[in-house]
Amino acid sequence: MTLSDTLISIWQQALANEASAVTIDECHHRVTRTRSKGLRVVEFDYEGRHFTGIEQNPGTVSKWAALARQGQRVMQFSLSGRYFANVAEGKLMRYPAWAALDLPE
Repeated sequence: MTLSDTLISIWQQALANEASAVTIDECHHRVTRTRSKGLRVVEFDYEGRHFTGIEQNPGTVSKWAALARQGQRVMQFSLSGRYFANVAEGKLMRYPAWAALDLPE
C-alpha cells in the first residue's frame, strides 16, 4: 500500500468509521484522544519512519478548522513535527513538506 493510500485508510478507519484502532498491513494501532481537546490521534510507522495523524481542531484559525466546524472530518498528518498532508472527507491534500521530507509517492 502506498503512503497516500495508507493515510486515506487511517482517516477512513479513525474518523469515518470511528474505530478504536486502525489496521495497516496487519498491524494494529490504537486511536487515542488528546487530554485537552479530545481529538483523535493515531501513531504509526511506515517504511521505518514514525508518523502521527491527528484530528483537526475546529477551534483553531485555518481553512481546515473552518471545514471541521462545518462538520467535515479532517485529519492532519505529521512527521518529525512537520505537517505534510491532510485527508478531508476522504480526499488527500499534500503540502510542500511532502517533497521536503522526501516522502514516497
